[in-house]
Amino acid sequence: MLFNSYIFIYIFLPIVLLVFYCLKNNRLAIYWLIASSFFFYAWWNTIYLALLFCSIVLNYNTGLLLVYLHQKYTQLFYQKVLLVFGIFFNLALLGYFKYYDFFISNINLLFNSNFQKQSILLPLAISFYTFQQIAFLVDTYKAESNKCSFLYYCLFVSFFPQLIAGPIIRHFETIPQYENKKIFTFNYSNISIGMTIFFIGLFKKVVLADGIAPFATSVFNAASRGETIFFIESWCGSLSYTFQLYFDFSGYSDMAIGLARMFNIFLPVNFYSPYRCTSIIDFWKQWHITLSLFLRDYLYIPLGGNRKGSLRKYTNLMITMLLGGLWHGAGWTFVIWGGLHGAYLCTNHLWRFLGLNEGTYVLRFKIICNFLSLLLTFISINVAWIFFRSDDIFAAKELLFGLIGFNGVNLPPGYLHILGTFSEILINLGVIFQSDILPSYTNILLWMVILSCIVWGCPNTYELMKDYKPALHPVFKNIRYRHLLSFKWRPSVLWAIFISCMFTISILFLSSASEFLYFNF
Repeated sequence: MLFNSYIFIYIFLPIVLLVFYCLKNNRLAIYWLIASSFFFYAWWNTIYLALLFCSIVLNYNTGLLLVYLHQKYTQLFYQKVLLVFGIFFNLALLGYFKYYDFFISNINLLFNSNFQKQSILLPLAISFYTFQQIAFLVDTYKAESNKCSFLYYCLFVSFFPQLIAGPIIRHFETIPQYENKKIFTFNYSNISIGMTIFFIGLFKKVVLADGIAPFATSVFNAASRGETIFFIESWCGSLSYTFQLYFDFSGYSDMAIGLARMFNIFLPVNFYSPYRCTSIIDFWKQWHITLSLFLRDYLYIPLGGNRKGSLRKYTNLMITMLLGGLWHGAGWTFVIWGGLHGAYLCTNHLWRFLGLNEGTYVLRFKIICNFLSLLLTFISINVAWIFFRSDDIFAAKELLFGLIGFNGVNLPPGYLHILGTFSEILINLGVIFQSDILPSYTNILLWMVILSCIVWGCPNTYELMKDYKPALHPVFKNIRYRHLLSFKWRPSVLWAIFISCMFTISILFLSSASEFLYFNF
């Protein structure tokens, strides 16, 4: 079941909300939310609901046993063995369902063997609920997690607004909220704020992300077929996907937080205008924030972080980003994407270590340097997304060759008449005029202008709603951006009309709704 579907918006969500607030018994309301979340998950594939439930039961009992061992033994040997078992179980589950065929393919290629692939259907959200429960086990091992009831733990893992594609929740962020009886009281303010955030996210997804998606799809599909991708097509296709992914993930993050808020639950911020960043370091603080925090706290720091010298620090960064790339998908394109970002981060940290971002020239021409930093960061991100989106390395190579002009420049034949005599000059320079894979250069240019204005000229959802605490962890309160348009949401008639118009437009586009891109990871 998709958030951006008629059945979710008009049937599932109203029924779940109505029954939740009508139940007078708090425990029954929790049972209802869990049952609704399981139903929501089973809508895709009922069989994998058993896998989710078994994972919850085993991890919860492992956590209970860790708490018991802490009380009985002062030494951590038994606790450590149990923790290793718990992590191994979770990673083995993830590895089998997500990476088995990938590893078998590579073994067959390396050793010329013929092991049979199983074509396993990836269980929805397994990457997210696996990481979430690993974090719970590690925190319990560190005695940072108190004993909680199975009921609250079950809801902590399965709560449907964040189950499918995050944010990756920590136990101390939501379980105390479930234990608070105030969440079962109908709150007009939270309903209003939650609906507003949800409708904004819905608009981002079905109008903006899905609107630009066909341009990206046509170019990347052509590259997968082995067609030559020319200069302008490469830039249009890669930038289209860069914007598509931005609004797709931003839209999902908004919708998840908005849905939770309707139930008086606050989820952490997971997306905060990452394309405005002037460095890759800042980008990873504002893109998929909860994943970045997980990788930092449960992989980078345990590896040694920056505590064992510069060489070890950069090695740990590369390992973390390579594994972060592999987490997104079982393919070498994801590994390369992670490796690119690892190299970006190492370069960025080295740049700061050498103090090149604080020189006299940089401070004197701060505006120009910030713009160039933003442009370089954005282009680097765009290049990396090519590997993230491409079906294989060869398709990515074709797009990269087009991006740097190796494949030449191509324009539609209709531009011969539009450009007039100037077209002869272009032909002499090597530009060709023939049919191409992009449906309309005019439309894609219009989309680029509109989406660029939104990304860099308008406040994001959390800036828009910041006076009403839209989510947990307002860690971005010290970040200041100058917007072309500066405004804040207020519970007023004017805003109600504006948000209603956004919702109406979104509903009109639902007939062509698609899955969120992060559902694949």
